[in-house]
Amino acid sequence: MTDTIEKAVFGGGCFWCTEAVFQMLKGVSEVYPGYAGGSVPNPTYEQVCMGDTGHAEVVVVEYDPSLVSYKDLMTVFFASHNPTEKNRQGADVGTQYRSSIFYTTEKQKEEALAYIEEINATGGGKPLVTEVEPLREVYKAESYHKDYYTNHSTAGYCQLVINPKLDKVKEKFANLLKEK
Repeated sequence: MTDTIEKAVFGGGCFWCTEAVFQMLKGVSEVYPGYAGGSVPNPTYEQVCMGDTGHAEVVVVEYDPSLVSYKDLMTVFFASHNPTEKNRQGADVGTQYRSSIFYTTEKQKEEALAYIEEINATGGGKPLVTEVEPLREVYKAESYHKDYYTNHSTAGYCQLVINPKLDKVKEKFANLLKEK
């Protein structure tokens, strides 16, 4: 374990789902929902949902790179949402649900672009439409979004949408999960 904590910022549709996925991973010390990639300062959830601000729903993942690599985070990210659908994840439609990586360093940019190219080169299906762009600003989402799954795990959306994603991650990436 190092004293170095790095940040990764991913938009994979609804941030409630994405937050719950990354909270399960070893080496991840903090995950919080927010908005990135838009033009309106300090947007509200309602503004972002209208689709006029240009923001994506994202999660900021603070992690220890000695315990989990950026590539591992990207692997889980790509496996836990549909990166081939432009501006939608399941029933959630709009630019705020776009598949996106907001890099914080040039190394992250290079790794993300190389990984997307690698996936697309395998020819295993539709090409990825994940946007890769620099993180200019990220605004924390309202406090009621933080730990949404943890606080509402019995809600219908959590049962129908989030639980299957979590089960998939648990099955495919058991080696990356925090020990209980």
